[in-house]
Amino acid sequence: MFSLSKNPDRKIRRYEHNGNSIVIAPGAYGLATMWDKDILIYAVSQLVAAMNAGRQDLSPTIRLTAYDLLVSTNRHTGGGDYDQLQKAFERLSGTRITTDIRTNGVRQREGFGIIDSWKIIEKHLADGRMVAIELRLSDWLYNAILGREVLTLSRDYFRLSRGLERRLYELARKHCGHQTKWFVGLELLHKKSGSNSQLKRFRLKVKNIAKADSLPDYRIHYEADSDQVMFYTKDPKALAESMNVLPDNDSQTNQ
Repeated sequence: MFSLSKNPDRKIRRYEHNGNSIVIAPGAYGLATMWDKDILIYAVSQLVAAMNAGRQDLSPTIRLTAYDLLVSTNRHTGGGDYDQLQKAFERLSGTRITTDIRTNGVRQREGFGIIDSWKIIEKHLADGRMVAIELRLSDWLYNAILGREVLTLSRDYFRLSRGLERRLYELARKHCGHQTKWFVGLELLHKKSGSNSQLKRFRLKVKNIAKADSLPDYRIHYEADSDQVMFYTKDPKALAESMNVLPDNDSQTNQ
């Protein structure tokens, strides 16, 4: 649903799989980006924390402190960074989704923005910067949160500078789950990533990311003979146990 580029992306995306469909249409400011998604991740984390604390006053409307949002997502807190937040809100509310994918047991065809609305509810008296903001999440996303259809992410996710790195980490996190390895053909990975690059260019990007070893929690290995990609855990003990091998001290060090 999110563009891997910071440049305005106005391409309409259509996906169908196992009888489910989803269409993502950009707004006037372009498609919401992987960096705009940080706002959703932070908002979801606040809701999940409230659920875990047993609070009964949950709703799709969430009040956030702008400074905490910036700091938690590894951003700077200068004036320009607050301006970028507002542009992200515009892209998130402008990007429209039409889908019949079930969330929390509810399936219906509907269209909505990634966030339904946003507003600045408090500004700093000295410089007019936003202090507190209010977001209303789409019911589709809110239902997914109530059904706990969300995954935890490493805090180092926010340190990844490239959109494709972030997307590959998300895919590894989802598909590895409690497994230690996940194999996927490069062509299918290309489709899952949402990348606009040609397959040849995408292959090179994946190989470079694998070489840089920049993802939290997981490593990537590209197998040229089969044109497959393997994602595997960085935890040497878990990896060794999955192979029914007990690591010695040297093997743990080398990995």
